[in-house]
Amino acid sequence: MYTRTLEPPARSFLLLGPRGTGKSTWLRHRLPGAVWFDLLDADLFLELSARPGRLGDRIPANHVGWVVVDEVQRVPALLDEVHRLLEARPALRFALTGSSARKLRRGGVNLLGGRALPLRMHPLTADELGGDWDLVRALSGGTLPVAWTSPDPVEARRYLEGYVGTYLREEVQHEALTRNLPGFARFLEAASFSQAAPLNMAAVAADCGVDRRVVQGWFEVLEDLLLAVRLPVFTRRARRATTAHPKFFYFDVGVYRAVRPRGPLDAPEEIDGAALETLLLQHARALGDTLGLGYEWSFWRTRSGEEVDLVAYGERGLLAFEVKRTDRLRPADLRGLRAFVAEYPMARAFLLYGGDRVLHDDGIDILPLDVALRGLRGLLESGGVRQG
Repeated sequence: MYTRTLEPPARSFLLLGPRGTGKSTWLRHRLPGAVWFDLLDADLFLELSARPGRLGDRIPANHVGWVVVDEVQRVPALLDEVHRLLEARPALRFALTGSSARKLRRGGVNLLGGRALPLRMHPLTADELGGDWDLVRALSGGTLPVAWTSPDPVEARRYLEGYVGTYLREEVQHEALTRNLPGFARFLEAASFSQAAPLNMAAVAADCGVDRRVVQGWFEVLEDLLLAVRLPVFTRRARRATTAHPKFFYFDVGVYRAVRPRGPLDAPEEIDGAALETLLLQHARALGDTLGLGYEWSFWRTRSGEEVDLVAYGERGLLAFEVKRTDRLRPADLRGLRAFVAEYPMARAFLLYGGDRVLHDDGIDILPLDVALRGLRGLLESGGVRQG
């Protein structure tokens, strides 16, 4: 097991993250003496669904410390019971996990009254993988723990191919999030063509053969299941006209590649370029959430065509990142960052590329992608000021 950067807090918390990111493994390792309730257990699920109050009855009266409720979104009514127990038995601390935000939101997670600190679990980062980090492997299969630790690449591939199918069966169908599962399956593929690109809802709807409003709801389902994120456009104090459409991303490179259909008309550089941008975003989001860095994530694109792939904005600073797969840079590759710095002179700008030399060009740091991902934690913590 890899050591995760995330540390359990001293008080109760709600840990959200997609299935397969290692929430349960992390909790069993970090909270070894906890009383454990796994709501994927069918018998326990049925019992607590019928009588949520039984949760307190199942916790020994003399127990002090942690109680884990795994996949709590399956029985949202347990949130009321957890709230009651936190009031009645102050010696208890609860660690709740969830892989769907929708049922928790509708089930009243706010009833916990701020007593549960919200946390996020993401796929593994280069920082967590340490000496096992491999950029080529991460770009081809992502960094979900099961896929990464599989000794057989074929088995890892099968796991990723079945990953979304598991969500379709166990989450989408179980929660009755849509009645049109075949259409939703087509939508998953159609959405993959928008990976790392401004989202055209009407085009995706046309590809799926369904109404635009249905597709809008399906995108919300993906976000509620924590499978995807829409990256907004950075518009703070903008002088230039920017585009309005957000970018779409599946949360992990391996999941994106498994969903994305490939054929003779698909250019490898198109898929690989989206994978590079996805890997940067999933690292940035993981580090930002895990370390509590407070950044807002966005991208920048003007109507005249200048673009920056990722913008980090917060109290620590304003950082702009552009990703290029080529190992031979051209002046045009720096155009978007130059335009952004001209608009926001306080920004720190970074170009990540496929070469192996660290360079500096008129205020822009040019870093090999591998070096940048290994050192991304330091860059984000320092507000873009490279240490040493």
